[in-house]
Amino acid sequence: MSAAPAAAVLAALAVTALLATAIWPVAVICGVLLLVAFRAPPQRRRPYLIGTLTTALLFVVLTPLVEVIGTHVLWTGPTIPVLGTLDVTTEELRNGLFQGLRLAAVGLAFADYALLLDHDCLLASAGWLRRSTVAVGLATRLVPLLERDARDLRLALRGRNVELGAVRQLSPLLAGSLERGLNLAEAMEARGYGRAGRTRAPRPPWHVVDWLALVLSVVLVAVGALWL
Repeated sequence: MSAAPAAAVLAALAVTALLATAIWPVAVICGVLLLVAFRAPPQRRRPYLIGTLTTALLFVVLTPLVEVIGTHVLWTGPTIPVLGTLDVTTEELRNGLFQGLRLAAVGLAFADYALLLDHDCLLASAGWLRRSTVAVGLATRLVPLLERDARDLRLALRGRNVELGAVRQLSPLLAGSLERGLNLAEAMEARGYGRAGRTRAPRPPWHVVDWLALVLSVVLVAVGALWL
């Protein structure tokens, strides 16, 4: 499948999870996206999955403590100023699980996008929105590039028998990002970006599965808006 239809399917799954009002379709979407994420190498997918699933789990745990909905009380806790009496109801648990699954679906969709899609092909396929797609492509590639730089920095320092904590790695990573930005700007200027009469690299034609993926994206959003 080409990059653009794959990105459309991922976006449609995230939008469907946000539009759905039942728990089970959102849970199914999370399961599908999680299985897709396991196609990435373990070391690359680990920070994405840990960050996404941990945040969703915290959302599930904290939502019943800060919400005040429902009448079927399962637990009553102490009274805290400003927040009031802490209690947990079945309605709050259901809503916390629902919103946590929504958050996980959006996070997993982005993780699949960052881990598995060819961003250069995606950028090339949207030539009619060239300036906008360049900005979006550069922004969404920031996390994978920082991940790669951090991995290379750890390997280089480990070869010198030096270990740096996560906080102390921020300074060299920031310096490397600024240097990469300057190099990218110089490369774009040297290649005549923004000038008339630009050339375009040949792109492989779309196949039937690509067009079916676009149709599936529209169907998913429509189903999420009308029936789920």
